Amino acid sequence: MVCGKLFATWAVAVITGATAACTSNRHQTAGNAANASPVAEAVANPSSPSSSGSSGSPSSDAACVNSPSNRACWTEGFDLSTNYYDEVPDTGVVREYWFNVENGTAAPDGYEMPVQLINGSFPGPTIIADWGDTVVVHLTNSLQTNGTGLHFHGIRQNWTDQMDGVPSITQCPIAPNDTYTYKWRAVEYGTGWYHSHFYVQAWDGVFGGITVNGPASANYDVDLGHLFLNDWYHQTADELVTKAATGGPPTAVNGLINGTNTFNDTMGSRFETVFEPGTRYRLRLVNAAADNHFRFMIDNHTMEIIATDFVPIVPYNATQLSIGMGQRYDIIVEAKDLTDGDFWLRSIAQESCSESDAVDDVKGIIRYSNSSTSDPTTSAYSYTDSCLDEASSNLVPYLAINASDTYISADEKVAVEVTDNALLWTMNKTSMHTQWEYPTAMQISQKNSTWLTKQNVIHLPDADKWVYMVIHSPFAQDHPMHLHGHDFWILDSGYGNFDSTQTDRLTLVNAPRRDVAMMPGSGYLVIAFKTNNPGAWLMHCHIAWHTSEGFAVQIVERESEITYDTGVLNQTCANWMNYVVQSDLNQHDSGV
Repeated sequence: MVCGKLFATWAVAVITGATAACTSNRHQTAGNAANASPVAEAVANPSSPSSSGSSGSPSSDAACVNSPSNRACWTEGFDLSTNYYDEVPDTGVVREYWFNVENGTAAPDGYEMPVQLINGSFPGPTIIADWGDTVVVHLTNSLQTNGTGLHFHGIRQNWTDQMDGVPSITQCPIAPNDTYTYKWRAVEYGTGWYHSHFYVQAWDGVFGGITVNGPASANYDVDLGHLFLNDWYHQTADELVTKAATGGPPTAVNGLINGTNTFNDTMGSRFETVFEPGTRYRLRLVNAAADNHFRFMIDNHTMEIIATDFVPIVPYNATQLSIGMGQRYDIIVEAKDLTDGDFWLRSIAQESCSESDAVDDVKGIIRYSNSSTSDPTTSAYSYTDSCLDEASSNLVPYLAINASDTYISADEKVAVEVTDNALLWTMNKTSMHTQWEYPTAMQISQKNSTWLTKQNVIHLPDADKWVYMVIHSPFAQDHPMHLHGHDFWILDSGYGNFDSTQTDRLTLVNAPRRDVAMMPGSGYLVIAFKTNNPGAWLMHCHIAWHTSEGFAVQIVERESEITYDTGVLNQTCANWMNYVVQSDLNQHDSGV
């Protein structure tokens, strides 16, 4: 069907002879990771170009050598202007990681808490690959009393839906003592992250970074890696989600920057890094919070924003940046010509949509001297408290792709209901509830197309059609909307109701693209995507409690073309069912 109106209304180790090491790298020169043979070298120092300090826009040349003075280039035949939706370098490189999920304790702000960790690390180890590499992650569940699964947030999983890592959708949960192997191709480049999609496990510590090296839309010298922004609670996520369902969203007692902060000025420590004068640093910002929207800034410094989620953009300058749950921004900060000085780096919870007791105290320190130990005395930039996205006029994709004015349609509505004294988010009058033991993938593999209402399925059988969705919320709270399996085009957003007759409001020419966008409270968000990736894809609010309370739909796209390794699928589910029978486990949330 074409020319309809889909206005979905939601009212509310390198395997080249060397074995890959699972290491977390936070400070690296950027370049082509495949240039080095041993993984440690490939991760820590992909290439060793001389520092240029150039602040101009990068450009591609015939030699196509990625360097600080030419980040637009990548390798022969591939650069910033390459259409990465259609063309991907054939590196032949496999980067392999072994992850173990385990219980532990941690005190990221000095207050010791029970946590769940990957390889004993908080955040977990960073997955690092080059554009076009294949990534293999072996995930072992050593939790004993919990299932698990790993979603690679932002990775489109082209034709590899089974690797999306969503228990009850693309697999059964991984049972204790079981191991699951994920394998996917890095068809995009930039900044992502991985996290558990089992219950609310991610916010107990099961998350980490994904760096896919590739070209960039501005030049820089040093890649500092991920900078995770988190809210933090002195209770487990399991305790918090119960409170959220019965009494509304819990209040964060603190926030973290790359897994650390102080608490009550008596314990813990701040995140710190040292700048070299004149050096241009790339930072990969990730909002990994359960329920806090942040405004990021570095006092007395200007940022150059070069990417939103996995989409390179035309660079623009700003002194502050609004970043919602699940979103990523790549920024470049040029160090001042100083040999001394200390500056606050700030992650400020936005009170219009966030509950936090540490609004002004989630801070790190930028130093210009290794010997300095003083707290900065700098002041924050003035700002307006808001949970809206950055202005669309700033988020211009470097690779211009227009949305089609011919499209298909569907209709969704979202609301909040109270059932047995618990809050449930509903979409199209349905609160999603999927079954851990009978995932959508198994249903598709068995050719069973009888979808239950509670599965909240949007069925899109046709290939290469443009889908437009209008998501509308009558509630004042803003929501970060995330779609798996796709980047989407943001055609419009605003307050009030969207008038479907006013299609001239839609931005079809090179609209912003990303995989998480903020839906304004008491407003709407209009997105578009193309049905070019068969699979069962989850779409949900990225506030942890809302997903658990059913604020989600699943899009079954081109069902007849979806393929699964049924041996792996069935064995994982059999192992899970054996555990469920032995432990008498009951599912208490939406399943995603």
